[in-house]
Amino acid sequence: MNILDKIVLRKKEEVAFSKTQVSVADLEAKTFFGRQTYSFKDFLLDPKRTGIIAEFKRRSPSKGLINGASTVEEVTTGYAKAGASALSILTDTDFFGGHARDLEAGRAMNIIPILRKDFMIDEYQILEAKAIGADIILLIAAILSPKEIDTLAKLAKSLGLNVLLEVHNLEELQRSLNVNVDAIGVNNRNLADFTVNIQTSFDLVHEIPSDFLKISESAISNPLTIVELRKAGFNGFLIGENFMKTSAPGQAMEQFVSELISV
Repeated sequence: MNILDKIVLRKKEEVAFSKTQVSVADLEAKTFFGRQTYSFKDFLLDPKRTGIIAEFKRRSPSKGLINGASTVEEVTTGYAKAGASALSILTDTDFFGGHARDLEAGRAMNIIPILRKDFMIDEYQILEAKAIGADIILLIAAILSPKEIDTLAKLAKSLGLNVLLEVHNLEELQRSLNVNVDAIGVNNRNLADFTVNIQTSFDLVHEIPSDFLKISESAISNPLTIVELRKAGFNGFLIGENFMKTSAPGQAMEQFVSELISV
């Protein structure tokens, strides 16, 4: 059993428990549930912004603790100030040290789209994402069947949420494409062993239909890489660890953007 299998098994237990603690009616009664979500496309393609989806992540299964000191409020506002097109906030607790409260805190402080970064396997999580203030949900092709993707994506769209479908190879891409998805993210990290290879994005970019926004995720630590990815056809770039491993992630992004502008 690889780490992804372990995460999914634990996620099923977590979701089952959450359903006993907070009802769907309780989720629908939360303040954020009724808010108008931000358009991922509008912010991502805004020429005044960077195309960067900046991530708040405390730890990971492969790296262990990345940053246990910086708060979600200071990091996300720093990212937004530096020109982030969107924010990504980890809400998985057991493997990434996140919590739904992190996204709620980020939502209260920012007026740009927020991606709920988690392992979504159940419709309850989609409702939960809306209730905590997310604008975008992540569907990972490696852990979902085409039917499950369709069901979850339709529910998300009915709630006004944007949908990012994540793939790791051509087979996942071809079997998982869905009209209810807004963007395709190519994860350069192998979720089975957590190794990274930026070439994955370059190999898949032209296989993604032009109807979808194209996002490259992980393994981005050099502004020149974004220049090359943009030339290849990508619209967005998810970066987390490169900023979070510093003592001041917002300032790290600001420096990164400064270098990107000067390239």
